[in-house]
Amino acid sequence: MDRELYGREAVLDDGGLVARLCGLTRHGVARVAYEHGDDPPVTVFTGGRGTGKTALLKEVRNRYRGYTPLALLDCAHVEPPADHGPGWTPLTGALAELAVQFSPKVLGARPVRFPRLSLGLVAVAALGWSREDDERARRDLQRLGPLLATVDATRGAAANWVGKVLAKLAATFAETAAPLAGLLAEATVETVMEEVFGRMQRSAEGWYGGYRNAGGRGKAGLQQLANDFEQGGRRRGEAEAFLVGALTEDLLHAYTGLRRGSRIGRPLLLLDNAHEPLGRQLVEPVLRARAEGRRDRVVVLGASRIRDHEALRQATRLRLPETAHRAPCPRGTSVGSGILAVELTPLSPAQTRGAFDRYDPAGRTHAELPRAVHRLTGGRPLGVALLGRAAGEAPAHLKPGLTPGGLLDLTVELREDAPPVPVAPALLAELLPVPRPGPYAVLAAAHDEESARMLAHARLPSESRDGDVALRVRDRLRAEDWAASAPGSRHFVADPLLRALLLHRLRFEDGDHPRYAAWHAVHETLRRHYGPEPGPYRLHHDLALGRTEDAVTHLRATFPEPDVLGWLGRLRFVASAPYPRERGATGPDPRRAVALGQAPTGEIPAGLDADGVELHLALRRLLHAVWLLTDPLALPDDEVADRLAHELRRLSGRHLSGSGSLWDAATHWPRDIRAWREPSLPPGREDGV
Repeated sequence: MDRELYGREAVLDDGGLVARLCGLTRHGVARVAYEHGDDPPVTVFTGGRGTGKTALLKEVRNRYRGYTPLALLDCAHVEPPADHGPGWTPLTGALAELAVQFSPKVLGARPVRFPRLSLGLVAVAALGWSREDDERARRDLQRLGPLLATVDATRGAAANWVGKVLAKLAATFAETAAPLAGLLAEATVETVMEEVFGRMQRSAEGWYGGYRNAGGRGKAGLQQLANDFEQGGRRRGEAEAFLVGALTEDLLHAYTGLRRGSRIGRPLLLLDNAHEPLGRQLVEPVLRARAEGRRDRVVVLGASRIRDHEALRQATRLRLPETAHRAPCPRGTSVGSGILAVELTPLSPAQTRGAFDRYDPAGRTHAELPRAVHRLTGGRPLGVALLGRAAGEAPAHLKPGLTPGGLLDLTVELREDAPPVPVAPALLAELLPVPRPGPYAVLAAAHDEESARMLAHARLPSESRDGDVALRVRDRLRAEDWAASAPGSRHFVADPLLRALLLHRLRFEDGDHPRYAAWHAVHETLRRHYGPEPGPYRLHHDLALGRTEDAVTHLRATFPEPDVLGWLGRLRFVASAPYPRERGATGPDPRRAVALGQAPTGEIPAGLDADGVELHLALRRLLHAVWLLTDPLALPDDEVADRLAHELRRLSGRHLSGSGSLWDAATHWPRDIRAWREPSLPPGREDGV
């Protein structure tokens, strides 16, 4: 069954990008005109974790498997075999795996054979063999069995050829005391060709005559390739690049050999985590060959978590929706101009709602919950899918009162053969796969590198033995393509979803309910860091600790000052503090009653006249209204938004010089909030800042 990949139609539709590159509609139903003729670009989908890159590649595989040769490889997870010889590297291991995946028979065409790649990998497999250790040679050769079976399944899959190769190697060892890698390679290749290759495949050896110093002689090329591989460094890089060419040459031969015209479509090479070194090793030889005019027919689709990877500097860049009908990629003189970088865009609010409707078709959750989840996740598909699933699986009695924060407290069944897992830790592990997320959770409460360093020194002393903890965390966030200390964010972890997940961990995973010792310690440390004066940062952490009166007092004391925009900015920042909520709390948010004036007034500061008391209470209501309405873990509330407008209008009548800004805020802030934007400053600013 097709996956629900909302917003990815530009790639997957019958006239979408993949169809136009490979020449087939999904499931091989019909031909599609090639958009780029015989020179398709290497297409790289870019986006951070959770943006749907892996799911997209897997769906391409699911839709085209059995209709055109294809292979999917995760360049970040090529596991080395146990006790492998020096002829195994991540690249040679990847090439063997790719060939095996490409080889199965597809509709209307014979299996693809890989004689050229087989010869090259057999040659380099001979490195490091000796007469004293024929067991290693046996193991290395047996690992190549699946690859050699692509040449001749009846012979390559049998075991007797291994013994014959070893016998010939023993004779080679007897003739020379210290055989060179090239001599071993030649002996191995000759025996494999005799025992595995049929007459039609033996001409594949000649392709290696194009290797350096081979002079058109295939055996000499294979010897040189083995010697270069053994040498390491740049020479090994050249040998590995030539082996990549062997893979594409074998694929090309399947389309241009004796059965020319019998195949439709093009083979698909799918590379997840293509930004990893292995990805570059696989892609760059293809790009260089194409830049030199060689045409290989292979459609390469990659995924890169790093949008600004250096390998993409010369790429043509498009956003996903722009590729729905046409994806121009003009080739320039640089090798990198053969890359089309397609940025995966977030899901729209409508697509997020569609995901929730799929998981909760009865619609028993709050009508605004999907839109609130879209605000929290920024439309990141992984977050939308996991929170939507949690909403669908939630107990019926909880569904009407669910909030984004409440969804994080639930468990979700990700696999039928495994117990449900907590939503917040599961999502955090996917978005930030680090061995120990604890330090990240602590530093998520900081605002910049300075406060992060202070916090690390005070709360994470044991982490400092390996250097500056804050800088290590900052660099890891950047490496994972998460913005850290972004301009204007006032948060060390800038992404709202990642920050919310880390703060959730800080509050709820210390095992100290209801004291929340770790949460209190971190925010108390930051509160002291910002000094005794009631500045906005200190008051921000007061709110995170559940203390609001100092903030209300400060807002009242500074209200008459002429800089009303600055006052509004401080209000907005103080009220952006994370709310110290309780896990699994049900019923109305406590801030709501305060914002609507329905909660007891509590203690009023001494010395205030009636007018001062009225202003103090109005500002308490205003602070709680902004705090609730801008909380990404809460739901919108029209009644509170109306009360926010009412309080700001009343305040505009009290201010001697700044009434205009307060009146504008009364008009625009509720509008911003209902449009799921941060309250704009100055009020009404079009970009919502």
